[in-house]
Amino acid sequence: MVNKDDFLYPRGRYYGQVKPENLVFNANLQEFAQKVSYICNLETGGKLPPDEAYEQIKALWKHLKQTKKQLRIGEDPFNNDQDKAED
Repeated sequence: MVNKDDFLYPRGRYYGQVKPENLVFNANLQEFAQKVSYICNLETGGKLPPDEAYEQIKALWKHLKQTKKQLRIGEDPFNNDQDKAED
């Protein structure tokens, strides 16, 4: 029997560099993509007005950006602000 959550919120494998912050961000990114897909389908089906769909996706995007910043994805952990000031 298939778990309802696995069916509604499938997760793909992660092939990138295995670090805890990357795994968390990947899970958040997959959740973002799934929610955007649902919102788009609701808007396409006439169940959600375009402006509401836009606002919901915009809010999801802001949350994803905040998560990326909190996890420090893409930042060099050995490069701090002092190094930039000396250059």
